[in-house]
Amino acid sequence: MLCKPIFSALAPLVVLPLAACSPSQPAPQPKAETVPKSEPAVVVSATSSKPDTDSHAVPKPGELKTFADWTVGCDNTLRCTLGSLLPEMGGEDIITLNLAREPGPVAAGGGRISLALETRNDDAATKRPPASFAVDGKRVALHDAATLAAAIANGQSLKILDAKGDALATLSLKGAAAALRYVDAQQGRGGSIDAIVAKGPAQSSAPILPLAVITAITPSGTPAKLTAAEVATMRKRATCDLGSFPDGAGESITTPETHALGGGKSLVILPCSTGAYNLIGALFIVDGTKITPAQLDARSGFEATGADTGTSVKSVINGEFKDGVLTSYAKGRGLGDCGSHQSFVWDATRFRLSEQADMGECRGNIDYIITWRAKVIR
Repeated sequence: MLCKPIFSALAPLVVLPLAACSPSQPAPQPKAETVPKSEPAVVVSATSSKPDTDSHAVPKPGELKTFADWTVGCDNTLRCTLGSLLPEMGGEDIITLNLAREPGPVAAGGGRISLALETRNDDAATKRPPASFAVDGKRVALHDAATLAAAIANGQSLKILDAKGDALATLSLKGAAAALRYVDAQQGRGGSIDAIVAKGPAQSSAPILPLAVITAITPSGTPAKLTAAEVATMRKRATCDLGSFPDGAGESITTPETHALGGGKSLVILPCSTGAYNLIGALFIVDGTKITPAQLDARSGFEATGADTGTSVKSVINGEFKDGVLTSYAKGRGLGDCGSHQSFVWDATRFRLSEQADMGECRGNIDYIITWRAKVIR
């Protein structure tokens, strides 16, 4: 059972989310750990006056497309995001920019544009924070995402400036207009007054698709205690191969984790195999003396069949379970600038995909694009 890393690569980078309608605020100093930034799935209480019912939607994360130096994708609500990519051969500038647009007609309150800058690995930006943009020499305010999107649709050069007007980075605009046109098409804005690139005289009829709804269980109880024999049986069933662990690997790496799910059931994350930067954990459910493989409603990791193709036991990559959410973070390479980050919640019978964010290009952008979201009701 071996992890198969895909893609190729570049560097991590400080997250500065900025909304088009809100004033710029100083960004908190982020940690150096490279973890994809994403908007959490919506979680509401089941005691709401009009609780939603489980939609039982089959997860279908959106696909990513790349246009030269920009990559773009949309989630299941048609919220679309495009992100800049660093040069394939690397370079000095390591700041990336993401632009996101909400679905729906502007006249109905939709279509808002927001932006986020990633400066995590840029030493200059930690001392001289970004203060504005310049498109073909024309200044654009740091928080004005709508103006920036319109400007780069026809621009040739995009610079990120500090407070003194000195350039911190220059981003390539090759493919930016095509990526924005793709967003127009995906959101049903082509030929309308709401389009960014494909403008026309028609009124926008851009749809707003509902979020999937998942009724999940709030974790409770005490985690199961496993015997050595039970652990050995699970390793055999999942065809675990720990030979790739270096000699002297700590007990904390190979010891399975157990987490109470509620109703007397516990989740087991069993370290099963490893690559250079991806640890595959097989998933089991313990219910009294009964131990069965956990079920997921979506594949995890890179492969279409799941995190590992050598066994039918479902797995996650670099998995964690916290606050009732099981996560899988499959890295395309150690720097974390490509891969897939997923969140699953337990509905008493299986784990359901509540969020997914992806980055298919290993070119420096660690601000993964959200491709699936759900509303979680506890």
